[in-house]
Amino acid sequence: MDLKFTAEEEAFRSEVLAFLNDRLPQRLASKVSNGRHLTRDDMAQWHAILHENGWLANHWPQEYGGPGWSAVQKFIFENECAIAGAPRIVPFGVNMLGPVLIKYGSEAQKRYWLPRILDGSDWWCQGYSEPGAGSDLASLRTTAVRDGDHYVVNGQKTWTTLGHYANMIFCLVRTATDVRKQEGISFLLIDMNTPGIEVRPIVTLEGEHEVNEVFFTDVRVPVANLVGEENRGWTYAKYLLTYERTNIAGVGFSVAALARLKRAAQKITRNGKPLAEDPQFAARIAKVEIDLENMKTTNLRVIAAVAGGGVPGAESSMLKIRGTEIRQEISSLLRRAMGPYAAPFVDEALEEGYTGEAIGPIEAASAAAQYFNNRKLSIFGGSNEIQKNIISKMILGL
Repeated sequence: MDLKFTAEEEAFRSEVLAFLNDRLPQRLASKVSNGRHLTRDDMAQWHAILHENGWLANHWPQEYGGPGWSAVQKFIFENECAIAGAPRIVPFGVNMLGPVLIKYGSEAQKRYWLPRILDGSDWWCQGYSEPGAGSDLASLRTTAVRDGDHYVVNGQKTWTTLGHYANMIFCLVRTATDVRKQEGISFLLIDMNTPGIEVRPIVTLEGEHEVNEVFFTDVRVPVANLVGEENRGWTYAKYLLTYERTNIAGVGFSVAALARLKRAAQKITRNGKPLAEDPQFAARIAKVEIDLENMKTTNLRVIAAVAGGGVPGAESSMLKIRGTEIRQEISSLLRRAMGPYAAPFVDEALEEGYTGEAIGPIEAASAAAQYFNNRKLSIFGGSNEIQKNIISKMILGL
């Protein structure tokens, strides 16, 4: 395959760069680039800007509101957005549920839910993981029992990212127990305002409220909110996860983080010289940069396959493993580069409008927080150990 962009693709890249220069608010870019906390309004603002330009759901078919881009154009757009410091698109509605509805949803579901994803009427979260059913997702125990025109849902979901902002959740639920565990799962769309739902915060290691526990007690969900067929949810879940795992690779985010690390290594001195000139530290930067370049090539191979009509398979698991390892290594190196400046972490320094005394370089404020937050990357979306099992089965037949 040709790894160089065509003249048309380079012209598209110039169009994306012009758009980002014109429409990406500098306030948002500064917050992202400096590791500051994004509010719900920040994320919603960027969502609305992209939707206004018709570039939000860039992997949806045109008939459903997508821009009709090729796989390469999607890659260029996402890569340039990350490098420019654009907020990450909240993935649950646009990147996860949307493709599932387009492929498996009824026409009525597509007509109703897809426009609401695009215009921001609904903020979605994901109800997959449970206590005891994370990487082994098929062991989930949340039940949905049919009662006339409704399902009655009971159980618990955990690690529900941004669930405290959401008004809707798509859930995997168990609708049959007398079959193989993968064959008794269904895919439901649930209104978070339904009586019987409780959201409890989980404060993660770096001190941020990003994830939640969600409890369901006799929650009534219309049967019309079942996606596809009852007990076929495992098929839809696997389809969704191939998109999630490819996105977790985060090539553009790694490129931006590496550039930030290099800038910091030039600022910080050790023994009177920039840290970038320290042979051991420079070698580690060089290694992670080589790994990143290799991952870019793999990502482009997947893009070429998708452009030819394929769906990411084992490659999405490969990208998930290498992508998360690379992002973790870069955040680890940045924390090391900050040295003692990363230790006196001040949480308020990550909030907009902080006017307190800066401790060390600007990169120091978020170095420790990002390092701790990125520990989860190799676990969510299916742990890296599970991904290796998937690769073994799909490629080696083990």
